[in-house]
Order: sequence, then structure tokens, then C-alpha cells
Amino acid sequence: MPVTATTSRPSAAGLGRQEREVLHAVGCGLRDDEIAAALALPEEAVAGVLARILGQLGLRDRAAAIVHAFDCGLVAPGRGPRTRAVRPLPRGAGCRPAGPKVQISVLGPLRAWQDGRPLDLGHLRQRAVLAALALRAGRTVSRQELLDGVWGAEPPVTNVVPVHIYRLRKSLRIGDSPDSVIEHDRCGYRLAPGAADVDLARMERLVTDAGAAHRAGDPAEAVRLCSRALGLFRGELLAGLPGPLAELERLRLTERRIAVAQRKLEWQLLLGQDAEAAAELFALSAEHPLNEPVAALLMRALYRGGRQADALAVYDRTRRRLAEDLGVPPSRLLRRTCRLILSGDEAGLGLAGAAR
Repeated sequence: MPVTATTSRPSAAGLGRQEREVLHAVGCGLRDDEIAAALALPEEAVAGVLARILGQLGLRDRAAAIVHAFDCGLVAPGRGPRTRAVRPLPRGAGCRPAGPKVQISVLGPLRAWQDGRPLDLGHLRQRAVLAALALRAGRTVSRQELLDGVWGAEPPVTNVVPVHIYRLRKSLRIGDSPDSVIEHDRCGYRLAPGAADVDLARMERLVTDAGAAHRAGDPAEAVRLCSRALGLFRGELLAGLPGPLAELERLRLTERRIAVAQRKLEWQLLLGQDAEAAAELFALSAEHPLNEPVAALLMRALYRGGRQADALAVYDRTRRRLAEDLGVPPSRLLRRTCRLILSGDEAGLGLAGAAR
């Protein structure tokens, strides 16, 4: 669906009354004969008015006119033309009514569903646009940010972002309501507040609650909440999505998962859950063999479980991998952990007050 690129927010302000009425009807998907009947015009006149609209707005074809009418606010999904000026909402009307939300998952392959029903998100570029909005939930993402994040150094020839947004709005409509999950203003696009439940936001809330539980002296609850947060990660992050944004977010979310796992395992050691912590750390270390904080935590867990030789073997294995893969010596953290284990300094390892 080719459209002509624009550099500012679409507007129909320069059109006459008849042109605006025709653009309303085109945006609602009416055919020329239907527009002629609705507006009491000859059918051939409708084609002439549409040609004038395309020329005045610099649009290429009818499809571009439909997107333009939608994007500039003349048409809202499911409501038909907006023929009256928008009045201020009464107090309290700005909140969306309670009801089923669209669920969006970015902590794995991108998915969206409602009432247990998976939603069709279209092809990969379109899915990447939705991922960009979900990863920035709570703030507006400009059209240029979407172009840079999804297409990178090879932007499309035509302005396809509004087309992808238009299709996503149709897919993400909430139940029988005309409201969509995606809002548009002069600055760009965003997920409408309260309309979508994104697993990334749920994960961060759980981690925040875990920190509060730890500060309140309840490490068991902190471990439980972190376990729930880690359970939201399912499979390869943003699997298959193209663009620089998806690539950067894969790295960021991977590091975030490791950091949450480390916090949980630290608290497990405080609770004396040495064997459980060591088993999880072995898996995490195998997945990220060059991560020195994970290796140091595994060494502490093994030493705590009476396995000093295994702890020192982890140090030696990590030291060799760092030298072979990166050409660097072990960090100060790893060297200090090894030294404390050799000297049996449980206080220095942070294990002296742990439950036995």
C-alpha cells in the first residue's frame, strides 16, 4: 500500500467542506457509488473530488487517502466519519472502562492475545513496530524512532509506518469496542494507558516488589517474587524480529534476566538453599560462560555447599575462557572470590550470617 512520505502530522485543514466529507467517506472504506448516494453527488463527481484531494494533500492513491483520513483523526476505527468537533470529555471519562485487555508478550517471541485468543500481528516488520511500542509502553514513540528502530540504515521508500499502525489498530481492537490499543498524537504513537498488559511491565513490578520484600526482612518472599518474574521469560527474546531496536533490546533484556536471576540466587544463599542455587547457577554459567559475576556467585554457592575444589575449578575454567575468547585476565571480583575461598573467609564471601 504505497503512500507518499510526509514530514509533519497529517492534516485536512486546507480542504473545503465537500472535500472533507468525501475524505471522511473514503476513510470509512466506502466505494464511489456509496459515497455518491450518501452525499447526494453524481458518481463521476466523486472521482473528481477525490482527485482534487489527492492533489492537494500530495497523496498517491486511494489507499493513501484512507490512511491519511485515519491518521489525521477524521476517521476512528469502528466509528465512521467524525463529522462533529470533538468536545472535551466529562471528568473521569478519560479512563478506559474496565474490561478485557490485550495481552502482549515481548519476553520471548512477540505475541498478543485477548481472552485466550491469539491475535494476528502481520508480517515481521509490522510485528517489530508493535514490539517498539510495547517496549516503550508509557511513552510516545515518534515516526522517525520507528523508522530508525525497525528499518535502520535502509528506510523504506514510502511512508509505511502509518499503514502498519492502521493494520495493528484493527488487529488490536478491544473486543466489540471501537477503541484501539494504539493511540496517535502529533508526536507519534503509543500504547493507550490501561489498554494493554505487557509482560515486561509485569516483570519489572514483580522485581520492585521483591526488593521491597527483601528490605522488609522477608527474603523468602523476595525469592518467590523473583521466581515469578523470571517465569515470564519464555524462549528466544523477540525471536526473528528485524531492526536495530530488536537487536539492542535482546541484549538489554538478556542482561536484565541475568541480573534478576543473580538477585534471586543471592537471597537463596542467605536462606541456606545452597544446592538449589548451585544447580541454577551451573545452568546460567553454561549459558553465559564469560559472565564473571555469575561465575563468582557459583563459586560462592559451591563453597557454601562444602565443594571448595569445584568452586576453584569454576575459577580456573572461567579464567581460561576469558584468556582464549577475549584475551583478558580475570576481573578483580573473580580474583578476590578465589582468594577468599582459598583463605576460608566466609565473612568476606558474605556467607558468615547465612542460614545453615
